Amino acid sequence: MKKIKHYISSKQEVFADFLSHFPSLTENDQRLLFNESLIKFYDKGENLYFEDDKLFGSYYIYSGIIKIYQTGSEGKEQIIRFSNSKELIAFRSVINQELACTSAKAIVESLMLYIPSKLLIKLLKSNSEFAFQMIRIVCSELGESNGYITDIAQKSVKRRLAEILVKLTNSFGLDNEMVLKLSISREELANIVGTATETVIRIMKEFKNEKIIESRGRKLLILNLDRLKEISR
Repeated sequence: MKKIKHYISSKQEVFADFLSHFPSLTENDQRLLFNESLIKFYDKGENLYFEDDKLFGSYYIYSGIIKIYQTGSEGKEQIIRFSNSKELIAFRSVINQELACTSAKAIVESLMLYIPSKLLIKLLKSNSEFAFQMIRIVCSELGESNGYITDIAQKSVKRRLAEILVKLTNSFGLDNEMVLKLSISREELANIVGTATETVIRIMKEFKNEKIIESRGRKLLILNLDRLKEISR
């Protein structure tokens, strides 16, 4: 039995969490959603879907961390982002009725509210406030994508890496020992930044010498977030 099952009492708990982030859903919408949505568990390392899959639903992350990535012709991953709790993923391909352009993998045990495609589209068509909220989410993701393209063109690798570390800190937070609450390898950082692993290792050593970060295996301590922010600008 998956460990995460011990942390969830019922579908109502996941459902209530979803509604707290999408309060525009009417009572009728809520009944439909509760009756037709599903709870899904994913083990660490398990894929939700792959590129070019036909998707039949979207996923609301109740708990866990999902890696969204693309795979190049030589099998090299390009990490698009890490999505964590309270995010809705895979909805753009569902709405657009297109094959998945990314893959998604759970990097820790994860719990989802799975919303079938037909239901999501029905809610979007019948509830303008919900549709508007979804549009805002799409616009936010598009803005992040545009920012990434600009960074690739205009920023040095060192500045991009600092920016990624700042974003990961803001998204996942630090524990009491200043350790980033996301276990991430140097290769994964390189895949996000868009550079070679060796380059990331070299820059991370520079950050360590400046007492900006400290590494303990896959654990990363953020010692001077303000300095990272300065470098990223």
